[in-house]
Amino acid sequence: MAARSKARKRAFQILFEADQRGNGVTDVLADWIRLARDDGRQPPVSEYTMELVEGYAERAARIDELLSAYSVGWPLDRMPVVDRSILRLCAYELLWRDETPDAVVLDEAVQLAREFSTDDSPAFVNGLLGRLKSLKPTLLR
Repeated sequence: MAARSKARKRAFQILFEADQRGNGVTDVLADWIRLARDDGRQPPVSEYTMELVEGYAERAARIDELLSAYSVGWPLDRMPVVDRSILRLCAYELLWRDETPDAVVLDEAVQLAREFSTDDSPAFVNGLLGRLKSLKPTLLR
């Protein structure tokens, strides 16, 4: 697995854990960093994982607003936690990380949904992120 894919997967896990525990994502990130430093069994948290989590944290309200606005029939609080975490992470990367090609972000999001969520989730995640991708120029004005 490529380094960025691993970093993305770990960032997703941090967002998921934060959502499940009801903690801030930066608090959970700090826990992961501390555990990696203090416990030799936990791998270190990569720079890219930190950038993704911190970038999401800075724009969380706007990301949730966009996901709520464009997820037809699925209020954010009714989405499965796994899907919501994938969408939050990948919406950040899609809209605010220009160095990652949009197609890569969508493909990675679908892969995460395949690995961690339901059979219907990859299509849902792809559809919602595809909608945000098509609206990207107007969303960032």
